[in-house]
Amino acid sequence: MSLFTIGEQDFLLDGQPHRILAGALHYFRVHPDQWADRIRKARQMGLNTIETYVAWNLHAPSEDVFDLSGRLDLGRFLDLVAAEGMHAIVRPGPYICAEWDNGGLPGWLFSKGNPVIRSSDPVYLKLVRRYLEQLAPVLVPRQIDAGGPIVLIQIENEYGAYGSDGDYLEQLVELNREIGLTVPFTTVDQPEPDMLENGSLPTLHKTGSFGSCARERLATLRQHQPIGPLMCSEFWVGWFDHWGAHHHTTNVQQSAHELEAILAAGASVNVYMFHGGTNFGFTNGANDKGVYQPTVTSYDYDAPLDESGQPTEKYWAFREILGRYTELDHQDVPAALHPGHAFEVSLCQEIPLWNYLDATAAWWQSQDPASTDDVGHFSGFSVYRSEIETVERSVLAFDEVRDRAQVFLNREHIGTLSRDQRECALVLPAGASGTLEILVEDQGRVNYGDRLGEAKGLIGQARINGVRHSAWELSPVLLSDVSELAGALAALPETKAQALAGPVFARGTFDHPDESDLFLDTHDWTHGIVWINGFCLGRYNVRGPQRTLYVPGPLLTARGNEIIVLELQAATRAVASFVAEHDLGHTEF
Repeated sequence: MSLFTIGEQDFLLDGQPHRILAGALHYFRVHPDQWADRIRKARQMGLNTIETYVAWNLHAPSEDVFDLSGRLDLGRFLDLVAAEGMHAIVRPGPYICAEWDNGGLPGWLFSKGNPVIRSSDPVYLKLVRRYLEQLAPVLVPRQIDAGGPIVLIQIENEYGAYGSDGDYLEQLVELNREIGLTVPFTTVDQPEPDMLENGSLPTLHKTGSFGSCARERLATLRQHQPIGPLMCSEFWVGWFDHWGAHHHTTNVQQSAHELEAILAAGASVNVYMFHGGTNFGFTNGANDKGVYQPTVTSYDYDAPLDESGQPTEKYWAFREILGRYTELDHQDVPAALHPGHAFEVSLCQEIPLWNYLDATAAWWQSQDPASTDDVGHFSGFSVYRSEIETVERSVLAFDEVRDRAQVFLNREHIGTLSRDQRECALVLPAGASGTLEILVEDQGRVNYGDRLGEAKGLIGQARINGVRHSAWELSPVLLSDVSELAGALAALPETKAQALAGPVFARGTFDHPDESDLFLDTHDWTHGIVWINGFCLGRYNVRGPQRTLYVPGPLLTARGNEIIVLELQAATRAVASFVAEHDLGHTEF
């Protein structure tokens, strides 16, 4: 067992000065069978610490569930960090941002007495207490003074950019201490005077988040943290992408120059991200600073270790810099990865989404459209329906659409409304009569700012020619477990379809003897979701920039792999194409 403390000038490990050289690696964005590989490559680059957030909403999909199994086995992840001889920094939030759905806050949280999040509101803090108590058996015995790897715990996350409730921060500190956490606590904020003051307490050690102008940022941080070690605990070495924008990259030499400036100043650092990983399933977040912008499936982040675990030019440049400040074994370097495989798989079994809905729907009735949160459905897809009868051409309008609504009349598509285009109205055909059905996609909950926790679905009232239209039904589209869907597809005879007319589920199978990673090309598809062997890879969108989906090798078996695609619009080829290289899209507008 060791002791880790914060001294007047340095972090102290058993009383000796210690510099933290950390890299961000989120266990929930990486297949668990690849955790050890990514951790080892962090050490091989010259890092001595792994930092991770904890995603409350992933562990607690409902109030009565707290899952620590499989890809959510935080204890196993931390044990692998320790096995590699590294330390750990844990950031349990409860808010994490991280370009993650709802900033890590569970959707159900907002229906529990309307808590005021990220504040000293007693309803909110009661729920936070329960969350931290559920984490305690994982974190407490893995602290460094108990023989584990954890050396620091972060309180909240960039709180100075959101609020200034000092009582809230004090109560968070108290809660974390009460569950048994004894290691030092830190906070992080951008090095702006107001943020640094509002986001911390005199009793907490302040750290900074920035990606450039390191000397100036550290000087500002020092003004607000006059004693103790300086630390950039989020050194931004890349950025995240939005659908419809470009793939972000940063100049390798410029990033390496800033890293050296941090280290030359004697500061500690956490490379954000060392390895970004993937927003699997429906986990991506979104920004909304006037325009709604959902984050793409890839969280590659232009990190030193790319999404597939391959060292990049940035990895080797950082390794060279780090080698000037720590001892490296020059023979211990990552092994070369195998090149990808290129092949095609026919999608030869289909079920229209409507058939699946008819077999699985559970309808909720309301006068005005209910939000999906109202029926306890917090991600993915839902269908609204109502009967209409018009005489002339009419305009259907909603107060707000969150986030994308495909509108069907008697199951014929008549238009699509997108939140990012601010579309809330469309024209109905003349004499429109029958069943109106609206397939709504939650494209990711806002993870930053005042729109945290907003409800999803059709919000407010619906109107036809300005007159309120009532009597609605709402059903979630159940996709958390696609095993029954897979069985129904597998039982169908194979066809030789040349294209896919959505919304439709399509299935194919393939063998993959070496179980290496794959890259799924989506160029021929428009908009949808993909599963392989029951695991949801995430979203694709013809708007880009991302053009391939990463398929972790551990998902695959030598024979009989199953791919299911939900194509919402149209695919020009009923084929799944795997290509040799990842394509995250264009880097300029």
